[in-house]
Amino acid sequence: MAYKGRMFNKEAADPKNKPEEILKSLALQQGQKIADIGAGGGYFSLKFAEVVGRQGAVYAVDTDPGKLEFIRQNAAEKGLDNVQVILAGKEDLTLPEKVDMMFLRNVYHHLPNRVSYFAKLRQSLKPDGRIAIVEHEGRGHFGLHRIFEHRVTQATIVEEMTKAGYSISERIDFLPEQSFTIFSLNR
Repeated sequence: MAYKGRMFNKEAADPKNKPEEILKSLALQQGQKIADIGAGGGYFSLKFAEVVGRQGAVYAVDTDPGKLEFIRQNAAEKGLDNVQVILAGKEDLTLPEKVDMMFLRNVYHHLPNRVSYFAKLRQSLKPDGRIAIVEHEGRGHFGLHRIFEHRVTQATIVEEMTKAGYSISERIDFLPEQSFTIFSLNR
């Protein structure tokens, strides 16, 4: 599983995917609680942990125990004791506390019953919390995400998130092949 984790992290760190710009756009603060849903190799989980500091917490969420063990080991090696791994089911997720942000990168297309999934997640988000979704939508080169339909248009994401009880806070458009949308709870 270490190979897969390294592969996911290499892809997330690739400058063409603009990871530093994504981090800056999220405007995370010390002490915040973040859920990295579909954490993969943990690239963003570990970056989030550095930003939120010891008073903060990062929940690295995945359905694959091997990926979570890879993240656990990397966090321990880096002395990041504010990272907790959480094994999630395909259709449910229970977080230990309400979070300030949920982050999903290239994960949205994997989720079944997305409207009900995100409607349930409302209970795990603080009232002023946000959900950031980065997703391939078919723009750019002809890659594996297009061949295997690992993509969802931004219009579909917005429609489904609206049905689940969220509204758009921000559309960010610097990614060449992906949409980047931040949602907040409807009040």
